[in-house]
Amino acid sequence: MLTRKAAVSLLAGCLALAASSLPAAAQIADKLKVVATFSILGDMVRNVGGERVEVATLVGPNGDAHVYSPTPADGRRLTEAKIVFTNGLKFEGWIDRLVKSSGTGAEKVEAAKGVKPLKGEEEGHRQGHDHGHGGSDPHAWQSIGNAKIYVANIRDALIAADEAGKATYQANAASYLKRLDEVEAEVKGLVAKIPLERRRIITSHDAFGYFEEAYGIDVVAPQGVSTESEASAKDVARIIQQIKRERIAAVFVENVSDARLMERIAKETGATIGSRVYSDALSEPNGPAGTYIDMMRHNIRAFSAALSS
Repeated sequence: MLTRKAAVSLLAGCLALAASSLPAAAQIADKLKVVATFSILGDMVRNVGGERVEVATLVGPNGDAHVYSPTPADGRRLTEAKIVFTNGLKFEGWIDRLVKSSGTGAEKVEAAKGVKPLKGEEEGHRQGHDHGHGGSDPHAWQSIGNAKIYVANIRDALIAADEAGKATYQANAASYLKRLDEVEAEVKGLVAKIPLERRRIITSHDAFGYFEEAYGIDVVAPQGVSTESEASAKDVARIIQQIKRERIAAVFVENVSDARLMERIAKETGATIGSRVYSDALSEPNGPAGTYIDMMRHNIRAFSAALSS
């Protein structure tokens, strides 16, 4: 049996423990709930938001946001959120309908706002594809310079929704921007080592236009800027001829694309299929592209390995 003194001491300890756990519980309850439409954007939001933000991602790892069909659970996530982060540039053709049907009062923030969009029909090698994006290429994150614009927009939106977290969001964004600078330097360094005449890649869908413009690697794809489109026989024949004529050594299949088309092209040209690359979605967290930075680093290393050899 406990003495009176021991009982009082035990009670005091329990009360102290309970009191110490309250701030943590309150902190969890007070986290800013936000939604990101796809995995790459969700990762960026987590890096800026840190512990103050609870992020729900609609289209997860290896998911294709071009052809995604929202679920009732997605609508519920939107109703609970204070902010809905979208890419913009007509990437998520389904998001406006989902926002309307959910009845959410969340602020809708386009992360790509301020990016200079590429127009798919303006360049001959981009094949004039439109495919539901109004002529614009929505894959702006493939330029790390554009990703920095995303980060600034995310930071500003989080501050507007949670003024008390301003210093945290600013510090997190600054730290993340520094890491983006580092990976961009690596990308440029590896591209510089690739002989000029070998800086050409074939990818399954046209997701690397911003990468091409930023880093000087020519990109050709049989499919347009959306995976909803199907490559025409003419497009495929043209690319097969180009691979043979220019002796392009490797083709690349993306994680969101059907590999069969590229396998056919490789078989008919003798080109090898390079390492799988990541365009519109991250890999699983423990995969080679579990974060945006890992994705950009993995892709450039895959391109470099194929083009430098």
